[in-house]
Amino acid sequence: MNILAPVRRDRVLAELPQCLRKEAALHVHKDFHPRVICACQEHRTGTVGFKISKVIVVGDLSVGKTCLINRFCKDTFDKNYKATIGVDFEMERFEVLGIPFSLQLWDTAGQERFKCIASTYYRGAQAIIIVFNLNDVASLEHTKQWLADALKENDPSSVLLFLVGSKKDLSTPAQYVLMEKDALKVAQEMKAEYWAVSSLTGENVREFFFRVAALTFEANVLAELEKSGARRIGDVVRECLPAWLGGWQRAWGTSDPCFMYFPLFLKASTVMTATST
Repeated sequence: MNILAPVRRDRVLAELPQCLRKEAALHVHKDFHPRVICACQEHRTGTVGFKISKVIVVGDLSVGKTCLINRFCKDTFDKNYKATIGVDFEMERFEVLGIPFSLQLWDTAGQERFKCIASTYYRGAQAIIIVFNLNDVASLEHTKQWLADALKENDPSSVLLFLVGSKKDLSTPAQYVLMEKDALKVAQEMKAEYWAVSSLTGENVREFFFRVAALTFEANVLAELEKSGARRIGDVVRECLPAWLGGWQRAWGTSDPCFMYFPLFLKASTVMTATST
C-alpha cells in the first residue's frame, strides 16, 4: 500500500535541468545519461526504486542558508533574521523520470559555537552546498574552510559540490560581475558547480535545487546499475572508484571534454577470457 501522497506537480522532473554557467558545472550534457533513462523507462524496481539522498548546506553565519532552503521548500522569505541553532532538517520529495526521489536538506549552523554540533551531521552526504554572500568577499574566502571541514567527514571523491552565491538582489550589475569572476575561480578550484540566487525574489532558487536533485539522482542510479551489472568477458573495469560516483564517471566516459571536474582514476584491469591463447 502506498502511504505517500502524490508528488507535487512542480516537483516532477522529466528532463535534466541545465547548469547556470558552463565554466563551472559538474557536467554540461543536455539530458540524463542514456543508461539512467533506459533503467527508469523499464522500471527496474530492484535498481531504481525509491531513493533518498542527503544534502548538507554549510557556510558563514547569516549568508542566507536557511532563507535559501525555506524559499524552495516553503516558498517563503522571512526578513527577520534568526540564527540556526545546531541543525535544521527538511525533506523535499521529487519524481525524477517517473521514479520517487527525495532530498534530505540539512541546514547547519554558521556560528562558531555550534560548529562541533553541526559537523556531526556532515557524514554520509551525497552533495554539499557551500553558501556565501555575493556582497561579502570574506564569506566567499571562508567557503574553502567550510568545504575542508565538510570533507573531513566525507570522501572528497564521493560527493557532488555546489558553490552558491546568495543575496543576488542586493548586488548592482557591476558589483555582481566582479564577484562572479572571483566566485567562478573558487568554484573551479573546488571542482564545484556555481550558482547565484536570490531567496528574496526567488531568482534561480527553484532551478538550482532541481539541478541538485537531478544530478544526485543520476549519480545514484548509475552507481546502482554498476553494482547490479555482472562483469562480462572483455569488459574494462576501473578500480578504486567510489560506489557513489564511480558509475557516473565510467558511464559518461573520462575522455569526454564536457565531463569537467570529477577526478580520473587511471588504474584499470580487463576481465580476460578463462582460456589462454
